[in-house]
Parts: sequence; C-alpha cells; structure tokens
Amino acid sequence: MSLRERLNEDLKTAMRAKDSARLTVIRGIKAAILAAETRTERITLEDEGILQVIVKELKERKDALPDFERSGRQDLVDKLKLEMTLLSQYLPTPLTEAEVRGLIDEAVDAVRALGPKDMGKVMGWLSPKTRGRADGRQVSEWVKARLASMA
Repeated sequence: MSLRERLNEDLKTAMRAKDSARLTVIRGIKAAILAAETRTERITLEDEGILQVIVKELKERKDALPDFERSGRQDLVDKLKLEMTLLSQYLPTPLTEAEVRGLIDEAVDAVRALGPKDMGKVMGWLSPKTRGRADGRQVSEWVKARLASMA
C-alpha cells in the first residue's frame, strides 16, 4: 500500500471513529501534499515526495515546540506533541546511531572522500538513505566529525 493510499484509509478510519486530532493531522498532511504538487508543475508526488512533506511538517512542529514551552502554553505544547506522534507514524523506522555511522563510513568510501572539503559529496550520497529516518542536523555533525578526523 502506498503512503497516499495509507493516508486516505487512515482519513476514513479517523472520520468513522470521530478522532478529531488524527483527522486534523491527516487533513493537514494532505493539504501540504496538494500544495507541494501544485507549487511545481502539477506533478503527483510518489512515496518519497510525500515522505519529504511529512518530514517538513514534523520539523515545523519540532521547531515551534520550544516557543510554546517558553511562553507557558501547555495546551499548545500537548497539541503539538500529539501531532508529532501522529506524524511519526508515517515515517519509516528510525535508524540507530550505529546504523547511521555505518552509512557514513559507506558514503565516505563510495565518494572517496579525503577530508572536510568533500562534505557536500558525502551528504549528497547519504541524504536519500537517511531522509525521514535520522535527524539531518545530527547526521551532518557526525559526517563533519568523521571528515575532520581524516584531515
């Protein structure tokens, strides 16, 4: 079942169960997918594109969370945490640190990286394999440290 089909089925299930939180999140994802499809050349996103949209939605909520916590808006903090949990259900299984570090070593070998100047090549090779499965910022830091140790 494709990610789009899964979203449609989950939308129907949420409507039947009158699960307003899940319904709101799924409708938000579908709206973001539609916006991404119409923003470009009227394309239909496949699973990879839909996954990118979900990752973006999740990142927006993670970025907003500290602001709500600082302002003492516990109601919005709880709402965001619930939405983040629901969004995470559509992401593939997260990679462990050991798996990411193994992929980094594989990427360094694949692009024949010699040092920090090859950061772009390594990240270009690595990004499609970790997208939605690992925090990009953390992966970037690990790659930077690995390449710095080579110089």
